[in-house]
Amino acid sequence: MIRGWLQIAAISLGLAASPGFLNAQMRDSAIAEPSRVTYHTTQVDGLKIFYREAGPKDAPTVVLLHGFPSSSHMFRELIPRLSDKYHVVAPDYPGYGYSGAPSPEQYVYTFDHLADTVDHFLTQQGIATYSIYIQDYGSPVGFRLATRHPERVQAIITQNGNAYDEGLSSFWAEYLYPYWKDPNPTNEAKVRQLLTLDATKLQYLQGLRNPDHVSPDSFLFDQAMLDRPGNDKIQLALFYDYRNNPPLYPAWHKYLREKKPAVLIVWGKNDPVFAPAGAEAFLKDAPSAELHLLDTGHFALEEDGTEIAQLIRAFLAKNVH
Repeated sequence: MIRGWLQIAAISLGLAASPGFLNAQMRDSAIAEPSRVTYHTTQVDGLKIFYREAGPKDAPTVVLLHGFPSSSHMFRELIPRLSDKYHVVAPDYPGYGYSGAPSPEQYVYTFDHLADTVDHFLTQQGIATYSIYIQDYGSPVGFRLATRHPERVQAIITQNGNAYDEGLSSFWAEYLYPYWKDPNPTNEAKVRQLLTLDATKLQYLQGLRNPDHVSPDSFLFDQAMLDRPGNDKIQLALFYDYRNNPPLYPAWHKYLREKKPAVLIVWGKNDPVFAPAGAEAFLKDAPSAELHLLDTGHFALEEDGTEIAQLIRAFLAKNVH
């Protein structure tokens, strides 16, 4: 039946409906067909971890590491845009999305521990080599993986995934620096503002060319996860532990200089959290990196997902085989 439709279409367009023409059209269509996204949970160190997966398992793997306050949900449209050619895996960290969210008394919420959990998850899945997509919190998780296992990380795609002091905008001085210095009730109250719907919407909408490009499903889903009883304590623990990330920047820079991974930088230049200077700073330690500053915000996939997917595909085609 499909062949008949193609013949009719070819005739109507004045094209010869030869077997060669038809086979080429069907072959091209098959190449562009994304793999079905599947949804899984597994136990990692006794904790339920949810992940999304698509693409052939014998293809190069791309691990998508999400930011705050999101989850693998932020990659819902990117995954099918890559999955015809790549094995794509996107886990939710503990305390996010559909993964387990034990209390801070049961699971120590630090970036070291999040990286441990993701590391053990990848080992459990038999994923020995992979590229990483890092956004926001995904950067400290991803760079811990890369510096622990440089032989495993084939390439780095950073989308507003900061690794430089230059990238820390005035947002950090306003909200986080005082809390890091003294997590007293006054400073905690200021940080708690970041857990509100207004703050979540701002992360998604500020800096976009057109806020109407963003489905409210994105920020409302994230907010529903933040509003779960006890989740505020999880977020406060990670806000406070983030202070341990900037001191690691020099080690991450050394890794970039010495191991020379292929790096793609796609950055929403209007991000209120991570300034575009942070994107440009990568070139100091990875001068061969490919840099694209996009006219959008923190969650750049929401507005420029198609362009970012095209950039990733071209970058991986050149650098990962």
